[in-house]
Amino acid sequence: MAKLQSSFKNMLLSLTLIALVAAAALAGVYMLTMAPIEAAKVAKQQSAIMQVLPEMEGMTIAEAEEVNGITLHKAYVGEEWVGTAVEASTEGNMNMPFGGTFRLMVGFDNVGNVVRYVVLEQAETPGLGAQMSTWFCNPDKPKSNILGKNPATTNFSVSKDGGDIDAITASTITSRAFLEVVVKAYNAIAQQPMLIEAVSSATQLHEENVVIEEDTTGRKNCKERGRENCKERGRCKNNNVQKGGQQ
Repeated sequence: MAKLQSSFKNMLLSLTLIALVAAAALAGVYMLTMAPIEAAKVAKQQSAIMQVLPEMEGMTIAEAEEVNGITLHKAYVGEEWVGTAVEASTEGNMNMPFGGTFRLMVGFDNVGNVVRYVVLEQAETPGLGAQMSTWFCNPDKPKSNILGKNPATTNFSVSKDGGDIDAITASTITSRAFLEVVVKAYNAIAQQPMLIEAVSSATQLHEENVVIEEDTTGRKNCKERGRENCKERGRCKNNNVQKGGQQ
């Protein structure tokens, strides 16, 4: 068998052949693993949706909606809207994280309060920015805990910037990015007709309760003032009687 002469042409041909074989092998591996990877991502997404929403029997999730690149998963019990799981990322953030883009699933109830959140993807520094998974939902740290709070009534900025939320220790950059994503998720549902109606109804109910409470307190105060007036009149009468007797 004749030996191939070492030349630039032969080396180029050999390298091209090796590259084609390697590319074919990589493509084959990708095709084999693509379906399981996608299935795992879908399963993780569905699990996160259920984790962040209010816990209610008979709850169903509507088909996902896109609002400005943010995905909404609305939850219903029967025909009643009970909350929304919002999938949002740091893409387009003014405050970018230290380790690159991360994604969150944030759950809101039907008046916009944060129920829970799940970190879907992140590449922050372990022990620092990566603490976002637990830092902002720790009941022992109320100034950093965002659960139960509403971006419409609470300043979702770090306290260093004048906000109401304490940043992760030594990870202010990550904290700013995290809170911006939560606010972005809230803004995606803030203009939804269902939330506007629910907030309006809740506000009206609150105002009615305040009026009732004030009215009850007012009547009580009137009664108290009435008693005092009666006592005053009684004292006056007694004084007049006493004066009349002395005369």
